[in-house]
Amino acid sequence: MTAGLADKVILVTGAAGGIGAMTARKLGQLGAQVIVNDLTVAGAEVAAQIEQAGGKALFIQADAANADDVQCLVDTIVEEFGRLDAAVNNAGVDHAHLPLHEISEEIFDRTIAINLKGVWLCMRSEIAQMLKQGDGGAIVNTASVAGLVGAGMFGAYAASKHGVLGLTKTAAIEYAKHGIRVNAVCPSFTNTAMFERGLELQPKLLGWVQRSNPAGRLGEPEEIADAIIWLLSGSASFVHGHALTIDGGMTIR
Repeated sequence: MTAGLADKVILVTGAAGGIGAMTARKLGQLGAQVIVNDLTVAGAEVAAQIEQAGGKALFIQADAANADDVQCLVDTIVEEFGRLDAAVNNAGVDHAHLPLHEISEEIFDRTIAINLKGVWLCMRSEIAQMLKQGDGGAIVNTASVAGLVGAGMFGAYAASKHGVLGLTKTAAIEYAKHGIRVNAVCPSFTNTAMFERGLELQPKLLGWVQRSNPAGRLGEPEEIADAIIWLLSGSASFVHGHALTIDGGMTIR
């Protein structure tokens, strides 16, 4: 069940495609007022799709890894809707599959800046607004199974996602007493454009995923979105600081 999301003002970052876009669309179907955020204008199409389906949505272009952009994003939401009830911090990037000693400083810095610092910047502004409102809120951060276990050839990404879980658990401790729930999802390989790009570089990747995953397949964006929405909802009212693994059993071995 997904209790209590109708009319809630909910921000989804990195919502132009993949998990973010699917989450935004599903929230729109549930009656939420969805703020679709992305660095690219492709997010405007997602907002339009939500409205065409009878939902409420607003696209705001902003860089979720830029402090000024993030604060302006939250300020704009408050100006338009009067409040911010929940957020999905989903914006992120991957990088080329490289052993640790071959990862450049540029790759490492970019990955950390977007995947980790960006989540911190978003939470900082979102939580500050929720504290002003005084009636709680819910935040879900998109981490990864690479935030739970080591990820060969993916060192910078794994470091960033381990950091996201650290931020998530810390925020959950600090703000639970204010009624703000902070959780994370940890998907494994999911059928998105990001995975397709990886497959172009590593054609054997799909076969490896299927062999290493008891479910024998990729995850679908809908499956991750449903988990995110549950964590946002009142149905998860006693869930704080949890890293919800959605991996077809990959990490149980």
